[in-house]
Amino acid sequence: MGHKVHPYGYRLGYTRTWTAKWYADKDYTALLQEDIKIRQLLDKRLANASVSGVEIERGINHVTVAISTAKPGIVIGRGGQNVEVLRKEIGDLTKRKVKLEIREIRQPELDAYLVAQNIAQQLTRRVAYKKAMKQSIQRSMKAGAKGVKIALAGRLGGSEMGRREWDREGRIPLGTCARTSATARSMPAPPTGGSASRSGSTRAIRRLSASAARRWLLRPVLRLQPRRGHKPC
Repeated sequence: MGHKVHPYGYRLGYTRTWTAKWYADKDYTALLQEDIKIRQLLDKRLANASVSGVEIERGINHVTVAISTAKPGIVIGRGGQNVEVLRKEIGDLTKRKVKLEIREIRQPELDAYLVAQNIAQQLTRRVAYKKAMKQSIQRSMKAGAKGVKIALAGRLGGSEMGRREWDREGRIPLGTCARTSATARSMPAPPTGGSASRSGSTRAIRRLSASAARRWLLRPVLRLQPRRGHKPC
């Protein structure tokens, strides 16, 4: 019981393939670090370009980086300026010749990572989580999805205790490899900075003066004390 398997690793070699296609014996550690640096660079530079995935394929003297995005105009830039800047920055991380491929995602409503990223951005803007889930499910179903399942976890709606909420529509076969399915996870940034669990209370106390903060903290305790002349039962 409780043996969780990643849905992509479960289908590797059957309906899905690897996002990094290369083989190395001695230089495996160095090439793996290069891949991580390339992905971190693209995540930082293309944060607003709706990038769904990055595939890296290596040859003898070249590296091919394929970027799947719903906004290819932002990645390419005016006259291809952004592509040249990206190619130069990636070339500084590796000693091989760099080739960039831009793949357009024509239906972002059917891409799991873009849907999750959209919901995370809405939660950062204080949108109601149920509304964000319902609208995302409706858009994906209208785009032609056979089934959608969305799960949110954390301090939803600013509640004190974290919980998990989910909604589903259609069929979601989890154990069949033949079905084409996509899974993604996105973490929204805390809107007040710092950790999501403590940022709200600490900022509220910082804005108060020392005496006001003292009264604000002691108020729940003072309410529990009986009034003068009142005898408890």
